[in-house]
Amino acid sequence: MTMTNVKIPKAYEEYLNIPDEYKDDAYKYCVMVLSGTFVTCKDTRLACIRHLKDIKRSIEDDDFNYVYKPKRAKKVIKFIEALPDTKGKFHKLAMFQKFIISMVRGWFDDNDYLRFNKAFISMARKGGKSLLVSGLVLYSFLFDREPSEGRQIFCAANDKKQASIVFNMVAKQLMYFVSQVPELKKDVKKVRELLQHNKDGSYVMPLSRDTGAVDGFEPFLAVIDEYHAAKTNEMLELIQSGQGNLLQSLIFIISTAGFNLNAPMYTDEWPYAKEILTDNYHDEQYFAIIFEQDSEEEWQDKSMWAKSNPLINESDDLKEQIEDFLQKRVDEATQKGTMFRVLVKNFNYWMQASEESYLDFNDWKKNETEFDIKGTKAYVGLDLSRADDLTAVSFIHLDEVNKEYYVTSHSFVGTKGGLQAKIERDLIDYRQMSQHGYCTLTNLQSGIINSNQVLDYIEKYIIENNLDVQAICYDPHAIHGFIAEIEKRNWRYELIEIRQGAMTLSNPVIDFRLKVIDGKVKHHKNPLLDTAVKNAISKNVNDSVMIEKKLNREKIDPLMSTIFAYVIASEYEWDKKRALPLFI
Repeated sequence: MTMTNVKIPKAYEEYLNIPDEYKDDAYKYCVMVLSGTFVTCKDTRLACIRHLKDIKRSIEDDDFNYVYKPKRAKKVIKFIEALPDTKGKFHKLAMFQKFIISMVRGWFDDNDYLRFNKAFISMARKGGKSLLVSGLVLYSFLFDREPSEGRQIFCAANDKKQASIVFNMVAKQLMYFVSQVPELKKDVKKVRELLQHNKDGSYVMPLSRDTGAVDGFEPFLAVIDEYHAAKTNEMLELIQSGQGNLLQSLIFIISTAGFNLNAPMYTDEWPYAKEILTDNYHDEQYFAIIFEQDSEEEWQDKSMWAKSNPLINESDDLKEQIEDFLQKRVDEATQKGTMFRVLVKNFNYWMQASEESYLDFNDWKKNETEFDIKGTKAYVGLDLSRADDLTAVSFIHLDEVNKEYYVTSHSFVGTKGGLQAKIERDLIDYRQMSQHGYCTLTNLQSGIINSNQVLDYIEKYIIENNLDVQAICYDPHAIHGFIAEIEKRNWRYELIEIRQGAMTLSNPVIDFRLKVIDGKVKHHKNPLLDTAVKNAISKNVNDSVMIEKKLNREKIDPLMSTIFAYVIASEYEWDKKRALPLFI
C-alpha cells in the first residue's frame, strides 16, 4: 500500500509528524484513517489521534510514563499471522487488527510492563475479532514472562457456550502450533476445557457464570467476548478484583452492540470508552476503539458500511464478499421487518430489542385466518397520522358464535417527499402493498393524505359487507378535518373519542394482548398490520402499560387503530340478557 498519494487534512498533519522509528503498521493505519482513504466513524479516528498524540507525549513530556515499542508489537503480529483460522486458512492481518495488537502489545510503562490493563473493542459481527483475540491469548500463554509462572488466562463470556467459542479457537491454534514446533509437545497439553503449560504451570480455560470457584484466582489475561449479553457487570468485577496483586494484567472486552440498552456494556463501558476517546476523561491504561455507524440511517448507504465493518476498507476481495453478505442481510431483513437485528449485529448500532415487544410475533401469526365478515357487528378504529405519513383504519368484527374478535385493517399512505424515499425510509414497499390491496396511496398532488379517500373506503367497506357498525373510535389528534367531512356525509354512527393516555388505554392494551395469546383475537393476512405488531414495544409507566415504537420511522399505526376499536369493542357483552327497563 503506497502512502505517497494519500492527502492529509491540515488538522491532522501535526499528529502524523513523528520520528521514523515509530512509523510501523499502526502508523500506516492512522494515515489511512486520518486521510479518509479508509471510511471510518468518528471514534475510530479519535483512537488513531490518541495513539499519535501519545507518541509525541512519550518523547516530549517527562511526566508521561509510557513508551511505544514498535518492534515488540511487530513480534506479536508476526506470530498471529503464522496461525491458521478455524478452517485452516492463513490470513494476513488487516491493518485495523494490526493497529489493535500494536496498541495492547506495543505500549509499555517505565518498568517495561504492558501499559494497558483494559481494552474495549466494539465492532460488527464477522469482523475478524475471534482470530485477533485467540492469537493474543495464545501469545500470552506461550511467551509472556510476567508473571513467569502460573499465568491464568480466561476466555470469558456470559454463558458457557459463548466462552467456549474463543477457547476452542485458541485450542485449535495451539494444536497447530505444536505440530509446527514439535519440541513444545511435551510442554503443553489439552485436558477437556483446559490448556496447560507443564513447564510454568500457566493455563487457559473458559469462564462463564456457571464456572465454579477457581483456586487462587489471579487472571493475568481475560477476554470477555460478546459483553453486550451480560446483564450485570459481576464477571468484569470478579476479574478486576482478581488482578489486584499482578504487576501486569489485561482485560480484553470485545463485542458487537446489543439490544438491551440496560446492559452494563451500554450503560458503563461504551460511554466510558467514548469519554476517553473524546479526551473528556483521562485513563492512561484504558485502550478503546469503536467501529460503528455514526447514524442509524447509514445502513442505507453502502459506502458507509466500512465504519462498522472495517474489513471492507482493507481488500477488494473482502470488500465484495462482506458487502454481498451485508446486502443479503439488509434485503432479507427489509422483507421480514427485522431490520433492527441487522442494524445491531451487522452495523454495530445499539437499539432496543424485541425483549420489550408488545406481542410475540409467533403468537400473533398463529391467529391469521380467513373469516366471513358479512353482516357482522363491527367497531371501526381510526389512527390519523401527520398528513404526509400513514393513516390506518381497522375494523373489529364480532364473531358472536365463538365469542371472538376478528380484525381487518387498511392503511393510507402519504407520499410527500416522494414515494420512493418513503419506501426506503420505512423499509416497506408501499407500491407492492397497494397492488395487493393492503393500502391506498394518496391521489393528491401535494402528497398529503386525502381524507375523502379514507372515508370513501370506510363507506364502501361497510356497504359491501353489510356491516352493523357499533361505533367509530378515533384518536382525537388530527381528527378535526375528518369530523367535518363525516358530518357532511350524514353518517349515523356513534363517534367515540379515545383519549390518549394510560387511564383509557392501559387495560385494553393488556387485555388485547392476553386475548391474542389466548387465540381469541383473529386477523386476516396483512403485512402492514404484521409490521406494526413487530415494531410495537410495551412500556410500563407507573403500573400501566403503553405501546410505543422503537424508532421514529417505524410504523405502528395499523395496530393503534385496532387498539382504539378494541377499547370499545371489549365492552360488548356477548350474552346480554334482555332485562326489563327499570324505572327509577
